[in-house]
Amino acid sequence: MKKSTLLLVLSTLLLFVGFSCFFVMDERQQGLVLQFGEPKRVIQTSGLHFKIPLIQNVVRYDKRILEYNLPVEEVIAVDKKRMLIDSFARFKIIDPLEFYKTVGNEVNVRNRLNSNVISSLRRVVGRVTLDELLSSERSNIMDSIKIEVNGEATRFGIEVVDVRIRRADLPEANSQAIFERMISERVREAKEFRAKGAEEAQRIRAEADKEKTVILAEATRQSEILKGEGESISIDTYADAFKRDPEFYSFYRSMQAYSKVLGEEGTTMILSPDSEFLQFLNDSN
Repeated sequence: MKKSTLLLVLSTLLLFVGFSCFFVMDERQQGLVLQFGEPKRVIQTSGLHFKIPLIQNVVRYDKRILEYNLPVEEVIAVDKKRMLIDSFARFKIIDPLEFYKTVGNEVNVRNRLNSNVISSLRRVVGRVTLDELLSSERSNIMDSIKIEVNGEATRFGIEVVDVRIRRADLPEANSQAIFERMISERVREAKEFRAKGAEEAQRIRAEADKEKTVILAEATRQSEILKGEGESISIDTYADAFKRDPEFYSFYRSMQAYSKVLGEEGTTMILSPDSEFLQFLNDSN
């Protein structure tokens, strides 16, 4: 009984030791084999690997590109304009041994990377204007920051793949001042447009009034000419009719006078019976 128990314990121990001798490194990982805290071997290939059980252990690091969001930082551009920069960085661990010796883990490297990126950001952005930062030159500015940061990052065993600015905003006080200046400029432009519009409207009205006066004057002149010509024709017609039959013309004009004076409603007139006006009424012939 004791012998079988001992064999079971020994087999269990051997099985445990056997499993402890091997470890699997994921293809997304890399790492170090440590012996009492001292690096012994760098593992950068995936698959099954060997280590001495109990006295050696494995530290794993991510092989993929890691992203780090930097805190919003206030930066002064070369044109003395303050900006709030919201940025992020991407990096990857290229030397696990150097990484372990200098920073040890991702938390520490993020803290170190934070100070380096912010320092480079201040230096590079401090050499450009706000307009350049918001233009197509932005990519070149980001590349300059990345190159500067990589100069420091290589000693940590990492490579900075990219540094990008998400947003570049003005501080609230500056933004309010700029908004107020924009509003005043728009109001000034609106007043100028209204003044120009009123001037143009006045010019158009003056031109219209001038054309109206000219047209009316020309129409009056033409009407006076036509009226004069009509009266001339009328006088000639009356004169010609009078020459042809003076007695009938006198009779016709008298009848017209009777029609106008007496009218349809009748008119009371007191005249002498031998009045010349009544000569055709008194003359039965």
